[in-house]
Amino acid sequence: MIRTVESEQVSAPVLAAYSYCEAVTGQQARNFAYGIRLLPTPKRRAMSALYALSRRVDDIGDGELPGEAKVARLEDTRALLARVREGAVEEDDTDPVAVALAHASRAFPIPLGGLDELIDGVQMDVRGEAYETWDDLKVYCRCVAGAIGRLSLGVFGTEPGARGAERASEYADTLGLALQLTNILRDVREDAQGGRTYLPADDLAKFGCSAGFDGPTPPEGSDFAGLVHFEVRRARALFAEGYRLLPMLDRRSGACVAAMAGIYRRLLDRIERDPEAVLRGRVSLPGREKAYVAVRGLSGLDTRHVSRRTVRRRA
Repeated sequence: MIRTVESEQVSAPVLAAYSYCEAVTGQQARNFAYGIRLLPTPKRRAMSALYALSRRVDDIGDGELPGEAKVARLEDTRALLARVREGAVEEDDTDPVAVALAHASRAFPIPLGGLDELIDGVQMDVRGEAYETWDDLKVYCRCVAGAIGRLSLGVFGTEPGARGAERASEYADTLGLALQLTNILRDVREDAQGGRTYLPADDLAKFGCSAGFDGPTPPEGSDFAGLVHFEVRRARALFAEGYRLLPMLDRRSGACVAAMAGIYRRLLDRIERDPEAVLRGRVSLPGREKAYVAVRGLSGLDTRHVSRRTVRRRA
């Protein structure tokens, strides 16, 4: 359950801070923005504040600063989160993201520790960590994506009396993992060019891909398609588990989640059909297809499908 904030009077400085966060979201969140547009205003604003802070953390990790400077900037952001938790951010603070996040955290039971987990995950990037197994990679994915799922659930809340709601946080986390694994597959060459490898070393070795992905073609003698299909199956299983969250949400929150997840599932479909496309460039969906997924989410089709499947399991 969440507190209602529909009728709350929001001050001009806070509205300005939210407007800044929404502008950041609209400009930089290619897929995320399609989902949060479906939310009522208070939830949309809160999600924009979460995105803006998350974007800041990601930009630090992906930026050109030396490692030590990145770590210092990340610790500054962690100190900002501490100020938000302590209620020490005033409405006239010069950081609009801090102002918006402070207001959102008072309006909704957002587990702000998830943003600390995001910082932990980006610090893993700064250290250049690699992952031997899927279990190792899951730790990273839970920090940078599972935590975002749990933070978002703090804004969405669950419907009163929703069956299985005690597992909602677990499903939100799992859905975050599904989205992140899809991201990793989509960005495999871009990440390799930046000196990062996320796919587990065990999986790379199994399919003869340990040499990496520096060019537009797979490593010689490798079964790159087999590797991609293996990871796609893993991602699909995570989506199937995470989608069990949908019937626990109100209509518009469920539509938001279904839209965001639906876009990534369609990306996964494209990657599965043409695995080597991820080596030639970034796989994406046209705007009209994203809009269709958003409308489908608003219609509740995915939620009804999950509900029917859950009923059949219990029968």
